[in-house]
Amino acid sequence: MRARHWILLSVVAGAVVWFGWNRLSGRIPESTVEPGSTVGGEFGPPSQVVTDAGEIFKRAFWRRPAPGDEILHAERQEWSDAEGLQRWRWFLVVRASPALVETLREENAFGLRPSEPAPPPEGAPDWFAFRAEDFEALQSPDRSMHLFFSKNDNTLYATAFGRGFTRGAPEPPPAVQGTPSPDRIPTTPPPRPK
Repeated sequence: MRARHWILLSVVAGAVVWFGWNRLSGRIPESTVEPGSTVGGEFGPPSQVVTDAGEIFKRAFWRRPAPGDEILHAERQEWSDAEGLQRWRWFLVVRASPALVETLREENAFGLRPSEPAPPPEGAPDWFAFRAEDFEALQSPDRSMHLFFSKNDNTLYATAFGRGFTRGAPEPPPAVQGTPSPDRIPTTPPPRPK
């Protein structure tokens, strides 16, 4: 191998060792979200509640409901302020079609992992209630998305939460045109002799 490859390999190995050491020592938390925590608790009641089932399904699973998907309940809660959307979370109960089950379980479109059975999250709507032992739980690596598949039929309980979009940097002030200071390069080219 050439020297560049060894340097790159050393940097990557060093980063992995550094991350692992800091993760094990507790300096880097496993997740910024604690299991069972809610988004809404610290922000009070949501500023908007959306119940358009088809739109919530589409945002949740990045696809439209198939003819075999029967949405039983759907709700999206949003917390906004003068700067825009700050937090959101959604809840869905669906009688899932075989195609949706295949996408979510076999294809694992969202990179979900098996997790311990858990009760419904705090602050969930009343209809988002189930016995944890009757369901198989999957969650995203960052613990922001949870799917609960019934062990008895094709019922799916799903929830996720997140933050709004990060604001960009403010526009820089316009450049001031004028006479350059003596220690600066002029803003116009020098005259050309004819």
